[in-house]
Amino acid sequence: MNEWSVSPRIGDILQKLAPFLKMYAEYVKNFDNAMETVKTWTDRSAQFKHVVQEIQREGKCGSLTLQHHMLEPVQRIPRYEMLLKDYLRKLPQDSLDRKDAEKSLEIISTAASHSNTAIRKMENLKKLLMVYEMLGEEEDIVHPSNEFIKEGQILKLAARNTSAQERHLFLFNNMLLYCVPKFSLVGAKYSLRTKIGLDGMKVVETQNEDYPHTFQISGKERTLELQASSEQIKKEWIKALETAISEFQQRNETFIIAQAKKTEEASQEVSSAELGLRAPRWIRDNEVTMCMKCKEQFNALTRRRHHCRACGYVVCWKCSDYKAELKYDGNKSNKVCKDCYNILIGSNNSEEKEKRRGILEIESAEVSVNSVICSFLQYNEKSKPWQKVWCVIPKHEALVLYMYGAPQDVKAQATIPLLGYTVEESPRGVDLPYSFRLTQSKFVHGFSADSEELKQRWLKVINLAVIGETTSDREENGAEDGHLESSS
Repeated sequence: MNEWSVSPRIGDILQKLAPFLKMYAEYVKNFDNAMETVKTWTDRSAQFKHVVQEIQREGKCGSLTLQHHMLEPVQRIPRYEMLLKDYLRKLPQDSLDRKDAEKSLEIISTAASHSNTAIRKMENLKKLLMVYEMLGEEEDIVHPSNEFIKEGQILKLAARNTSAQERHLFLFNNMLLYCVPKFSLVGAKYSLRTKIGLDGMKVVETQNEDYPHTFQISGKERTLELQASSEQIKKEWIKALETAISEFQQRNETFIIAQAKKTEEASQEVSSAELGLRAPRWIRDNEVTMCMKCKEQFNALTRRRHHCRACGYVVCWKCSDYKAELKYDGNKSNKVCKDCYNILIGSNNSEEKEKRRGILEIESAEVSVNSVICSFLQYNEKSKPWQKVWCVIPKHEALVLYMYGAPQDVKAQATIPLLGYTVEESPRGVDLPYSFRLTQSKFVHGFSADSEELKQRWLKVINLAVIGETTSDREENGAEDGHLESSS
């Protein structure tokens, strides 16, 4: 600033310093994870929560929460961007500083875009916390995947006496919360009556001479006929719901296509005839926990991971201690597994291997593709620590739960015949969030999902399996009942 009268420019200085703002990018990228970690430990540890609250009460914290202070570095970059834009607006077109200032703005704007995304997520998180408190902290909706869209007062038309009852709606990107107002000065403002998923939801306008501005929401969980206070508000709700449903369906379709593509890629194994003629798809290290040939568990010291250059499987050193010439690599000698070595030199022991296949030796990828349900779950037994496992209930064996260390493992760690087990949801605070237990005599198996939705999907399948039924059985019985009703 001392040289401003001689050289009135700041663009050159900003251009030199702007690249250092990239350091903020790492902070911003990890912002969601940091916020989730704080929330997890605040919920899980009373001691951690107490320490945070004590620090927040100190005067130097300005009565702001830890989350607010974590947000300050994220907000700083957009402020720099606004100040520099204002500076450029007032800078003469022929100024010597314009070129450097514009270059600085370009660098800062890139960093600001990351910050703005984090700020939007933070604002959404604040809204989720507000709704969570309004519902008396009973419905766990505070999750990064939940996005708040709209809320408002509405009237619900009773089916029996056509009276209108005051209700409140909260619309998210994946669900609609249908709530009843609680007329109390303290505590929860609303009581959750029904949570309706957007999957399969339909919205239609209805005509009612006695009650204008009505529309109907039809979901898997419930159908509601609602009345808005005006035609405009009715249209706003219909538009918001239709947009949310459409975007939800698009996300689901994209996910299904991605999963199908992943399954297709995983199934693109090199056939015996093509072995050595084309490069295989390598199975990723983190997709397996054991050798895909001898099924021994990997460890960092004595049994490390190696890739067979012929089939792409992850194998241990014992099973990859062979070499063969591969045509796709210019007939160079490459490390291959025993099975590929035997095929490449003309010997095949697959028949003997198939005879030795035990009940656990069913490949995870094989059953996951044709499964009733499959996903990662946290699992514990007795007093053992929780561990992440890949769980599958195959269609051909819908009463058995297979547990693998990873999605591409060739051998299950354990199986649980579900018939006869008792299913119970774990009390809040006792186990991990979204957890449930399977109990039978002295056996107690604990499971925890990543979300309430995933937990309910598992419970729907398991609750049928423990009584000897499957989802396909229920669908067939439902179809038969419907046929009998239509016939009568």
